[in-house]
Amino acid sequence: MKSAKTRVTPVESMEGRGEAKGKLVPRNVRRTQSRGSTPTKLERVGRKATKDKGTKFNNLMCHIDVSLLEQAFRRLSKRSAAGVDGVTWSEYGQGLEARLTDLVRRIHRGSYHPQPVRRVFIPKPDGRQRPIGVPALEDKIVQQAVRMVLEPIYEAMFLGFSYGFRPRRSAHDALDALAYVIGKKRTDWVLDADIRNFFDSIDHGWMQKFIEHRISDRRLVRLLMKWLKAGVMEEGRVHETQEGTPQGGIISPLLANIYLHYVLDLWVQAGRKHSKRGIYLVRYADDFVMAFEDGRDAKVVRAALARRLSSFGLQLHEEKTRVLRFGRFARERSAKLGRKVESFDFLGFTHVCGKDPSNGWFQLVRFTSKKKRQRALMEVSSELRRRRHEDARVTHSWLSAVLRGHFEYFAVPTNEHVLKRFRRHVGNAWMRQLQRRSQNGRRWSVEKSRHFERKFPLPEVEIRHPWPEVRFATR
Repeated sequence: MKSAKTRVTPVESMEGRGEAKGKLVPRNVRRTQSRGSTPTKLERVGRKATKDKGTKFNNLMCHIDVSLLEQAFRRLSKRSAAGVDGVTWSEYGQGLEARLTDLVRRIHRGSYHPQPVRRVFIPKPDGRQRPIGVPALEDKIVQQAVRMVLEPIYEAMFLGFSYGFRPRRSAHDALDALAYVIGKKRTDWVLDADIRNFFDSIDHGWMQKFIEHRISDRRLVRLLMKWLKAGVMEEGRVHETQEGTPQGGIISPLLANIYLHYVLDLWVQAGRKHSKRGIYLVRYADDFVMAFEDGRDAKVVRAALARRLSSFGLQLHEEKTRVLRFGRFARERSAKLGRKVESFDFLGFTHVCGKDPSNGWFQLVRFTSKKKRQRALMEVSSELRRRRHEDARVTHSWLSAVLRGHFEYFAVPTNEHVLKRFRRHVGNAWMRQLQRRSQNGRRWSVEKSRHFERKFPLPEVEIRHPWPEVRFATR
């Protein structure tokens, strides 16, 4: 059995850089000046990356200083779970300056080694478990700082149809883009794709090659690869990682976007240039949908996509990847063939070919997917059982916050009736738990139930998002 501090990555040399006779200090300018100068440096990096798409950056480690690490530390969640070392945010903040000074010295000398990621599992709706990695807090700080350095470079390079884990972009932006493509473009087919175990399948060799396309700073590349090879601790044992990046790491979403930028995005963009018919892609991290004007293109791309992913160590999930007729004319054409119009899920919503009730024209209908509804209800019911003997006012406050959070994401046009049903199920689940407080377990009368609902009203459903084409056109 290995200890929590066991190194999986090889010991790195000093890289020929000592402490330069006192030049490596916590701050060689005053605190206020340092805080003002660091964003300016990173902005200059971003402007350079935007101006010259082919620029290779060979001296990015100079931006990793105490000031940037402190900013990174302040951005971390104070309540996030501790890694294998058990150190929390508040504990690390005691003597922060001395800790960060030591950390930046180790980073620049090459003696910083990330600790193994603590692996935890969260249940999935299908009964399986999803592994999540929890890095040590010091590793989170360095990852956050490196992400702050790299993000301006890659934001200048990433393509417009990539939405996941990017600044000023959200899941709803991706949903709006997809709705606009389906509703306004000449598309009649959809490729609903799923990559099998994407985060666990990233090839480290290809990952390094992709990074080196833009980053020629060998020390920074080596640092990024250290995180990929840091290993995983599960049940007290450290396991080496030969491929993949653990979900939960701060740097993981950026690395995933870099990988798919080269494997998928550039490939699709090149294919679009050579196609006379419409081909569209909307990607959010590893979850993506493609829309086509012609069904033959959809089938050809699906086969080519499987080969493309395979050459980079990835696989399409055969059972979850489908080509289906979907769009403005799908209902009429499916009816002529005697087939049922299919639907698909994307980012928690089921997409259906519907009709505008006012004029009978095509309307994209989106409602909360069955999987998301069942999972949310399961989690609420489980927590209500735990809170069964809690004061009703406290439970009401918590439950109202849960519903408001649910509505904040899912309250889109055409989803109102599903949300009202979800609200009703949540309210009934709460009353059932309260009824079980009684030893005789009698059900409440209708009058008592209504009185309880008036006393503890749950938030009403209110549509929070505009129609997709309105927000997409604004952007």
